[in-house]
Amino acid sequence: MIRGLPEEEYFASGHRACAGCGGAIAIRHVTKAAGPNTIIVQATGCMEVVSTPYPETAWKLPYIHSAFDNNAAVASGIEAALKKAGKKVNIIVFGGDGATFDIGFGALSGALERGHNFLYVCNDNDAYMNTGIQRSGATPKYAHTTTSPAGKVIPGKIQFKKPLPFIIASHRSPYVATASIHDINDLYAKVRRGLSIGGPCYLQVYSPCVPGWGYDTAKTVEIAKLAVETKYYPLYEIENGILRITHKPSENKSIESYLKMQARFKHLSPEQIREVQAAVDNEWARLLEMEEKKCKLY
Repeated sequence: MIRGLPEEEYFASGHRACAGCGGAIAIRHVTKAAGPNTIIVQATGCMEVVSTPYPETAWKLPYIHSAFDNNAAVASGIEAALKKAGKKVNIIVFGGDGATFDIGFGALSGALERGHNFLYVCNDNDAYMNTGIQRSGATPKYAHTTTSPAGKVIPGKIQFKKPLPFIIASHRSPYVATASIHDINDLYAKVRRGLSIGGPCYLQVYSPCVPGWGYDTAKTVEIAKLAVETKYYPLYEIENGILRITHKPSENKSIESYLKMQARFKHLSPEQIREVQAAVDNEWARLLEMEEKKCKLY
């Protein structure tokens, strides 16, 4: 149930995102949660391309487009200038796999170390979608991409997804969280919490991609929900180094139901599905233990 959402829209309809685009859903609701007193910094990527084809724009907020590798650096400069001017404005940084997990990670790490006050939002869609669905540090194990094609030589990507929220938390970020586009109330709460805390905060939003994952356009929200309910994509927050799981599924759903909805995983053997299930179970057990013991990450 979605309750009490703001009516004002800051990401206009009519943009050129694919039907069923999870990233567009994420941006729409992150900006609604942030409100009008907000500046957007966005790296090159799918969501920049579909929302800012010159001379048009879908953005109703002050907006600047940055490169993959300097997204967080641009936001740092804006934050420093506003701070010097004594102005309090929300700064939200949007990035995908390139700007966040890989190409732009150096700038993001530097901004975190310096302690700039912004909310970094990663549209997590598991690959470099804008440039042709290439594998990235965000791509999960066994996913088929154009640079890790499933075939006789390799069974898709052979490495696990980079645990970026924990890497961010290890930078002593005061607030790190994961969210999903299927749970809008949780997403809103985490955006507002991140904006209310001084310092560099990070929110990773699971945003399914129709062409990259290979599923029917009507199934985006269902797939996002199933990822959470199967514990494939756990929802949690790490505040001041302490982890809290924000959603605990009421039943143990098999990961197979999630994997079989997507063409990128259609090649998986029963043995590989069991391996993915074991990895999911182990990670969930680790999160439960961290929560129970209140393990401090820094």
